Amino acid sequence: MPPHPPLPTPDDDGDSPLDDGPDTTPPPGAAEAAALRQQYKVDPAGSLRLDKWLWAARLFKTRALAAEEVSRGRLTINGQAVAKPAREVRAGDLLAVRGGGCPQPRELKVLAVSTVRGPAPAARLLYAETEASLAAQAAWRAQRPYQADPALTIEHGRPTKSDRRQLVEWQRWSAQIDDER
Repeated sequence: MPPHPPLPTPDDDGDSPLDDGPDTTPPPGAAEAAALRQQYKVDPAGSLRLDKWLWAARLFKTRALAAEEVSRGRLTINGQAVAKPAREVRAGDLLAVRGGGCPQPRELKVLAVSTVRGPAPAARLLYAETEASLAAQAAWRAQRPYQADPALTIEHGRPTKSDRRQLVEWQRWSAQIDDER
């Protein structure tokens, strides 16, 4: 009776049923990421003003909005409150950014700095959100449909369509018509 053929071993890189050694091919999207880093001046070793970095990372639409949020004390760097937009941020810093409706701040690790505001894929190369922050955001989004509608809590401001119709109904009523009877 002939011997059995050897059983295949688990593959390290998933490209064939037999193990052919460690994977030497770059991960998908690595070439595009390298091109974005070069095109949008992504520097993993430099430092940059906090308001410029927040703007380049697309966390705020304008530098003025970023500077205003920093001045209001809604950001911390490595656990320390930041009050000035001119504070330098470097790779490795841990930012906590409050806002966006979620009660939990977003925790971001700075991976690189860029002086140029590029597209969203280039901005995502500048930071990585921590696992705890992602879990808190997901839990908040899951509970969001069960929370009270913000429009129902507004007591002042522009009336809703039903409020407007009620006002029109009240304006149609006249005391003169009742007095003529």
